[in-house]
Amino acid sequence: MFSPADFLDLSHTQHGILFPADQPVWHALGHIESYLGFRLQRNVLSAVPHGVHLGEDVFVDEGTLIDPGVVIKGPAWIGRNCHLRSGCYIRENVIVGNGCVLGNSCEFKNCVLFDECEVPHFNYVGDSILGYKAHLGAGVVLSNVRLDRREVTVDDGRHVTATGLRKFGAIIGDRAEVGCNSVLNPGTLIGPRSIIYPLSSVTGLIPADSILKTRQQQVVVARK
Repeated sequence: MFSPADFLDLSHTQHGILFPADQPVWHALGHIESYLGFRLQRNVLSAVPHGVHLGEDVFVDEGTLIDPGVVIKGPAWIGRNCHLRSGCYIRENVIVGNGCVLGNSCEFKNCVLFDECEVPHFNYVGDSILGYKAHLGAGVVLSNVRLDRREVTVDDGRHVTATGLRKFGAIIGDRAEVGCNSVLNPGTLIGPRSIIYPLSSVTGLIPADSILKTRQQQVVVARK
Protein backbone atom coordinates (compact mmCIF):
# COMPACT_ATOMS: atom_id res chain seq x y z
CA MET A 1 0.00 0.00 0.00
CA PHE A 2 1.10 3.59 -0.65
CA SER A 3 3.28 2.40 -3.52
CA PRO A 4 4.66 5.02 -5.93
CA ALA A 5 2.44 3.69 -8.72
CA ASP A 6 -0.65 4.60 -6.68
CA PHE A 7 0.22 8.29 -7.00
CA LEU A 8 2.84 8.87 -9.68
CA ASP A 9 3.58 8.02 -13.31
CA LEU A 10 7.33 7.49 -13.26
CA SER A 11 7.57 8.08 -17.01
CA HIS A 12 7.22 11.79 -16.18
CA THR A 13 10.49 12.09 -14.25
CA GLN A 14 14.14 11.43 -15.00
CA HIS A 15 14.62 10.31 -11.41
CA GLY A 16 12.49 7.19 -11.16
CA ILE A 17 15.24 5.31 -9.37
CA LEU A 18 14.21 7.23 -6.24
CA PHE A 19 10.89 5.35 -6.22
CA PRO A 20 11.41 1.57 -5.83
CA ALA A 21 8.16 -0.33 -6.30
CA ASP A 22 8.54 -2.27 -3.05
CA GLN A 23 8.80 0.85 -0.87
CA PRO A 24 6.16 3.41 0.15
CA VAL A 25 6.10 6.54 -1.98
CA TRP A 26 7.59 8.72 0.77
CA HIS A 27 10.73 6.50 0.85
CA ALA A 28 12.27 8.86 -1.74
CA LEU A 29 12.37 11.77 0.70
CA GLY A 30 15.12 10.18 2.75
CA HIS A 31 17.32 9.59 -0.29
CA ILE A 32 17.22 12.85 -2.30
CA GLU A 33 20.41 14.16 -0.71
CA SER A 34 22.48 11.03 -1.38
CA TYR A 35 21.04 10.70 -4.90
CA LEU A 36 22.05 14.24 -5.81
CA GLY A 37 25.44 13.75 -4.18
CA PHE A 38 26.04 10.79 -6.49
CA ARG A 39 24.39 11.91 -9.74
CA LEU A 40 24.35 15.71 -9.86
CA GLN A 41 26.69 17.34 -12.37
CA ARG A 42 27.35 21.03 -11.85
CA ASN A 43 26.33 22.87 -15.00
CA VAL A 44 24.04 25.73 -16.02
CA LEU A 45 22.82 25.46 -19.62
CA SER A 46 20.36 28.38 -19.48
CA ALA A 47 20.95 32.12 -19.34
CA VAL A 48 21.39 33.59 -15.86
CA PRO A 49 20.55 37.31 -15.55
CA HIS A 50 22.00 39.74 -13.04
CA GLY A 51 20.44 39.49 -9.61
CA VAL A 52 20.32 35.66 -9.48
CA HIS A 53 22.17 33.75 -6.77
CA LEU A 54 23.46 30.29 -7.75
CA GLY A 55 25.14 27.93 -5.33
CA GLU A 56 27.93 25.60 -6.39
CA ASP A 57 25.99 22.33 -6.55
CA VAL A 58 23.40 23.32 -9.15
CA PHE A 59 22.38 21.86 -12.51
CA VAL A 60 20.01 23.80 -14.79
CA ASP A 61 19.04 22.25 -18.11
CA GLU A 62 18.43 24.00 -21.43
CA GLY A 63 15.58 26.39 -22.12
CA THR A 64 14.80 27.32 -18.52
CA LEU A 65 13.88 30.95 -17.93
CA ILE A 66 15.34 32.37 -14.72
CA ASP A 67 14.06 35.76 -13.60
CA PRO A 68 16.15 38.25 -11.58
CA GLY A 69 15.75 37.71 -7.86
CA VAL A 70 15.85 33.89 -7.93
CA VAL A 71 17.97 32.10 -5.31
CA ILE A 72 19.12 28.53 -5.96
CA LYS A 73 21.12 27.45 -2.95
CA GLY A 74 21.53 23.81 -3.94
CA PRO A 75 22.16 21.01 -4.25
CA ALA A 76 19.46 21.32 -6.90
CA TRP A 77 18.58 19.76 -10.26
CA ILE A 78 16.38 21.90 -12.51
CA GLY A 79 14.99 20.42 -15.73
CA ARG A 80 14.39 21.81 -19.21
CA ASN A 81 12.01 24.60 -20.17
CA CYS A 82 11.06 25.59 -16.65
CA HIS A 83 10.21 29.10 -15.46
CA LEU A 84 11.73 30.25 -12.20
CA ARG A 85 10.01 33.49 -11.30
CA SER A 86 11.40 36.38 -9.28
CA GLY A 87 11.53 35.67 -5.56
CA CYS A 88 11.70 31.89 -5.96
CA TYR A 89 13.89 30.37 -3.20
CA ILE A 90 15.23 26.90 -3.93
CA ARG A 91 17.04 25.53 -0.90
CA GLU A 92 18.92 22.25 -0.50
CA ASN A 93 18.10 18.88 -2.12
CA VAL A 94 15.51 19.94 -4.68
CA ILE A 95 14.73 18.06 -7.91
CA VAL A 96 12.58 19.80 -10.53
CA GLY A 97 11.35 18.12 -13.71
CA ASN A 98 10.85 19.55 -17.18
CA GLY A 99 8.36 22.32 -17.94
CA CYS A 100 7.71 23.30 -14.33
CA VAL A 101 6.72 26.70 -12.94
CA LEU A 102 8.26 27.78 -9.63
CA GLY A 103 6.73 31.07 -8.71
CA ASN A 104 7.27 34.27 -6.82
CA SER A 105 7.77 34.03 -3.06
CA CYS A 106 7.78 30.23 -3.18
CA GLU A 107 10.20 28.15 -1.09
CA PHE A 108 11.38 24.62 -1.89
CA LYS A 109 13.37 22.21 0.26
CA ASN A 110 14.08 18.46 0.01
CA CYS A 111 11.41 17.79 -2.58
CA VAL A 112 10.76 16.27 -6.00
CA LEU A 113 8.59 17.94 -8.64
CA PHE A 114 7.58 15.81 -11.61
CA ASP A 115 7.32 17.24 -15.14
CA GLU A 116 4.93 20.15 -15.81
CA CYS A 117 4.21 20.73 -12.14
CA GLU A 118 3.07 24.27 -11.25
CA VAL A 119 3.79 25.98 -7.93
CA PRO A 120 3.24 29.60 -8.96
CA HIS A 121 2.40 31.90 -6.01
CA PHE A 122 3.34 32.17 -2.31
CA ASN A 123 3.78 28.44 -1.64
CA TYR A 124 5.93 26.39 0.74
CA VAL A 125 6.99 22.94 -0.46
CA GLY A 126 9.12 21.09 2.06
CA ASP A 127 9.87 17.34 2.25
CA SER A 128 7.20 16.63 -0.35
CA ILE A 129 6.63 15.04 -3.76
CA LEU A 130 4.44 16.63 -6.45
CA GLY A 131 3.34 14.52 -9.40
CA TYR A 132 2.96 15.18 -13.11
CA LYS A 133 0.92 18.33 -13.79
CA ALA A 134 0.11 18.76 -10.11
CA HIS A 135 -0.92 22.33 -9.33
CA LEU A 136 -0.91 24.36 -6.12
CA GLY A 137 -3.16 27.40 -5.86
CA ALA A 138 -1.83 30.64 -4.41
CA GLY A 139 -0.86 30.46 -0.75
CA VAL A 140 -0.92 26.66 -0.41
CA VAL A 141 1.40 25.41 2.33
CA LEU A 142 2.70 21.85 2.67
CA SER A 143 3.41 21.68 6.40
CA ASN A 144 6.23 19.23 7.05
CA VAL A 145 6.74 19.10 10.84
CA ARG A 146 4.27 18.11 13.54
CA LEU A 147 3.70 20.61 16.32
CA ASP A 148 4.96 18.06 18.85
CA ARG A 149 8.00 17.29 16.65
CA ARG A 150 7.22 13.55 16.75
CA GLU A 151 7.43 11.08 13.89
CA VAL A 152 5.01 11.80 11.04
CA THR A 153 2.36 9.14 10.48
CA VAL A 154 -0.12 8.51 7.66
CA ASP A 155 -3.77 7.91 8.59
CA ASP A 156 -5.84 6.36 5.80
CA GLY A 157 -9.00 6.21 7.91
CA ARG A 158 -8.47 2.57 8.88
CA HIS A 159 -4.83 2.31 9.89
CA VAL A 160 -2.11 4.65 11.09
CA THR A 161 1.22 3.96 9.39
CA ALA A 162 4.55 5.07 10.79
CA THR A 163 6.80 6.69 8.17
CA GLY A 164 10.10 6.83 10.04
CA LEU A 165 10.29 10.52 9.12
CA ARG A 166 10.18 13.55 11.40
CA LYS A 167 9.94 15.84 8.38
CA PHE A 168 7.35 14.83 5.79
CA GLY A 169 4.94 17.20 4.10
CA ALA A 170 2.71 15.74 1.40
CA ILE A 171 2.49 13.47 -1.60
CA ILE A 172 0.41 15.08 -4.34
CA GLY A 173 -0.53 12.72 -7.14
CA ASP A 174 -0.49 13.35 -10.87
CA ARG A 175 -2.86 16.07 -12.11
CA ALA A 176 -4.13 16.84 -8.60
CA GLU A 177 -5.32 20.39 -7.86
CA VAL A 178 -5.04 22.08 -4.47
CA GLY A 179 -7.12 25.23 -3.98
CA CYS A 180 -5.82 28.58 -2.77
CA ASN A 181 -4.72 29.06 0.85
CA SER A 182 -5.13 25.41 1.78
CA VAL A 183 -2.82 23.74 4.31
CA LEU A 184 -1.76 20.14 3.84
CA ASN A 185 -0.73 18.86 7.24
CA PRO A 186 2.27 16.54 7.72
CA GLY A 187 1.77 13.11 6.18
CA THR A 188 -1.04 14.06 3.78
CA LEU A 189 -1.45 11.98 0.61
CA ILE A 190 -3.54 13.32 -2.29
CA GLY A 191 -4.49 10.78 -4.95
CA PRO A 192 -4.13 11.43 -8.68
CA ARG A 193 -6.65 13.75 -10.33
CA SER A 194 -8.20 14.77 -7.02
CA ILE A 195 -9.32 18.30 -6.17
CA ILE A 196 -9.00 20.09 -2.83
CA TYR A 197 -11.31 23.06 -2.30
CA PRO A 198 -9.72 26.40 -1.30
CA LEU A 199 -9.20 27.19 2.39
CA SER A 200 -9.05 23.51 3.34
CA SER A 201 -7.02 21.98 6.15
CA VAL A 202 -6.19 18.47 4.99
CA THR A 203 -4.86 15.44 6.84
CA GLY A 204 -4.54 11.79 5.89
CA LEU A 205 -5.36 10.12 2.58
CA ILE A 206 -7.57 11.61 -0.13
CA PRO A 207 -8.26 8.82 -2.66
CA ALA A 208 -7.70 9.19 -6.38
CA ASP A 209 -10.41 10.95 -8.42
CA SER A 210 -11.97 12.57 -5.35
CA ILE A 211 -13.11 16.07 -4.43
CA LEU A 212 -12.60 17.36 -0.92
CA LYS A 213 -15.29 20.01 -0.41
CA THR A 214 -14.87 22.57 2.34
CA ARG A 215 -18.07 24.45 3.18
CA GLN A 216 -18.16 27.73 5.07
CA GLN A 217 -21.18 29.06 6.87
CA GLN A 218 -21.35 32.83 6.48
CA VAL A 219 -23.81 35.25 8.02
CA VAL A 220 -24.29 38.86 6.94
CA VAL A 221 -25.78 41.16 9.58
CA ALA A 222 -26.63 44.83 9.58
CA ARG A 223 -23.93 47.13 10.83
CA LYS A 224 -24.95 49.07 13.95
